[in-house]
Amino acid sequence: MDNCNKVISAINGDKECFIQVVTEKKEFLYRTAFMYVKNEHDALEILDQTVYKAFLSIKKLKKPEYFDTWIIRILINCAIDMIRKNKKIISLNDDLENIKIDVYENHEEIIDLYDAIDSLDADLKAIIILKYFDGFTITEIGDIMGASESKVKNMLHKALVNLRIELKEGCISD
Repeated sequence: MDNCNKVISAINGDKECFIQVVTEKKEFLYRTAFMYVKNEHDALEILDQTVYKAFLSIKKLKKPEYFDTWIIRILINCAIDMIRKNKKIISLNDDLENIKIDVYENHEEIIDLYDAIDSLDADLKAIIILKYFDGFTITEIGDIMGASESKVKNMLHKALVNLRIELKEGCISD
């Protein structure tokens, strides 16, 4: 059974299909949650909340082909809720060994990048994470965030400009 048919079965009440579809997305969902909270415990809690909320509301999903964007939207909302609830500043410096990025060899560059991403507001941060860490397209990000492609492109441009400024300032102050 392909993924879309599993989602349709899950919408129709098949718990096993729901578990299968979510299990296939578990690693991706965990990685995304981790990018928000930077620790395993909170990321797992967000993942649990996401699966629970998705299970309760799966019947509301109108188009099975949008399952991925629907569940990532739930995850992002759970992550933002947790951050607000805990009222804490998320440090991207924690647990760097758990994040595997091949692009940078120097851990200081990774720390600077994560600090710069952390300095972005929630929507801009979400776009950067979805685009560059999770590999979503502009169209998919628009679906996830409920925004037009042009708005996503403008926000992505703004986020990248802010990151460039933040990273240049970090280099100058060193």
